[in-house]
Amino acid sequence: METESEPYVRLSTLRQLHQVVADLNTARSLADTLQTVADGVVAGLNYELACVNLVRPDGDLVVAAFAGSSAAEALITGRVGSRASWDRRLSMGSGWGDLRFIPHTEGWVLMDDDVPQWHTDGPAPRFEDEWHPHDRLYAPMYASGSGRELLGVISVDRPRNGRHPGPWGQEALQMYASQSAIAISNARLRSNMQRALVRLEREQQALRASEESFRQAFEYAPSGMAIAEMGGDQHGRLLRTNDALCRLLGRPASVMRRYSFADLVHPEDIGTLLRTSAEGGRAELRLGRRDGTYVWVSLRNSVVADTADGPRFLLTHVEDIEERKRHELQLAHRASHDALTGLPNSAELRSRLSARICERPAAAGTAVGAGYTGYESGGYESGGHDGGYDSARDGGYGPGYGSDSGPGYEAGPGHDSGHESGYESPYEHEHGFGFEPANGAGPYDHHVHIVAPSTGEVDDGTKGLAVLFCDLDGFKSINDRFGHHTGDAVLIEVARRLTTGVRDGDTVARLGGDEFVVLADGLGAADAADLAVRLRNAIIPPIRVDGRAVRVGASFGIGWAECGMTVEEVLNSADQRMYIEKRSRAKVHRRAG
Repeated sequence: METESEPYVRLSTLRQLHQVVADLNTARSLADTLQTVADGVVAGLNYELACVNLVRPDGDLVVAAFAGSSAAEALITGRVGSRASWDRRLSMGSGWGDLRFIPHTEGWVLMDDDVPQWHTDGPAPRFEDEWHPHDRLYAPMYASGSGRELLGVISVDRPRNGRHPGPWGQEALQMYASQSAIAISNARLRSNMQRALVRLEREQQALRASEESFRQAFEYAPSGMAIAEMGGDQHGRLLRTNDALCRLLGRPASVMRRYSFADLVHPEDIGTLLRTSAEGGRAELRLGRRDGTYVWVSLRNSVVADTADGPRFLLTHVEDIEERKRHELQLAHRASHDALTGLPNSAELRSRLSARICERPAAAGTAVGAGYTGYESGGYESGGHDGGYDSARDGGYGPGYGSDSGPGYEAGPGHDSGHESGYESPYEHEHGFGFEPANGAGPYDHHVHIVAPSTGEVDDGTKGLAVLFCDLDGFKSINDRFGHHTGDAVLIEVARRLTTGVRDGDTVARLGGDEFVVLADGLGAADAADLAVRLRNAIIPPIRVDGRAVRVGASFGIGWAECGMTVEEVLNSADQRMYIEKRSRAKVHRRAG
């Protein structure tokens, strides 16, 4: 460029410029590209010093590369100049196209700003276009496109010919700055792509590690785990189960995939399962094993969601709580049953009795006993009352209460009463379970009222809830003579005999001491009297304890539970009748032992 009018020099300059531009595209990284830009200015454009200032994300410019002086490179590389200072520089001096030239006569005001600088002192120019050490020439690099985003600035110093660049030199520097901007943009793109690829690879590795961790946690979890499908025709179908769940239910994984939890749950727990929320839902229910038994489990749900498609799978944690449920049932049984005999205790008796009576007396003329067809030799037939008894279902009491034949079944001392649910009639409708109000008695209250049968000589056919209060005769003398061990054995045997003598749906409870209560539903007055005689005859036979035969008697009082009465009134009524019966038989001597 020393004599630009000569074609051979211009051709040589073009070759140099072509070479340095070609070198811009061979750099492998952004840092290499920036250094190549600085080196190309020195090698191809004949400047002794070149500096590349790169725009940072915050807008300031940092010295990213330097060429021509190792001392200057060490001094200013990495230093930062503010964007405001650079904008000021690019608005001063003379504009040579996109280039900005600031002569030393104007640049002295820039000596103290924050832009990193390297300069040497020198004499004043001897002729008009001679280069002064304080002259400044900047070549801004803009990104391609309409926005003309500033990528950086190339600053050059000390042209080798010692003169200001002419039109050819200005054009060459401006063209080089444009090519450098393209090279830097490409380098940044490659760098971003490389970082994205590295990040993607790391994310994939993390995903694979996460999937492997989940697989191991799923497969080797000590409690059951299942993944079920969400939505569609196959909603709820098990897609994957771990070994713990397969062992718990006794089914291989290939078989489990044929089912959903709805197929495995106990019929009584279907409602609980359907009410369980998919997200964070919890439920305790029973699942069926392969052998036909059921196991209590706790289900906890969570949704496996896809950020794009939404919920995809249902992850269910299945915990075996059979042992805990067994303990809970045992605790509940202990709280409501007598520890010695296993019979319902006083609190449980009162609870069951309270569930059958209400504070409102039955309306006059109400056909409360209409569900019962009367006493027959084979037992009682229920007209829909869950507390009534069907001989085909229970085995009945045999041919009459007063017969000596047994009931055809055996029950242990822990015999418990059956269900005491509501009365069902042909008039049941949208209100649930109910019966037809009698004689316009008004709306019913969803409760089946019970009344006492007539105690006169004429049986009116009414069936009610009989309350038989039993007190043992001669038990105290056995306790005093042979000790509490023998007395306890007698109580256990009496409880067994009472339990054996009633139906499955009846309740035999121990109030305490030597007092027992029997609740028998669906009986008339004669039926209750027959039952009392039958139970007394069952108690009288000798009881053998430790090789010794002892004998107790029993006094029974028959009361009737009736709506409008309290539990205590019902029990007191039966208790009073028991003492009346005991006094009437006081002359009969029963010797224990």
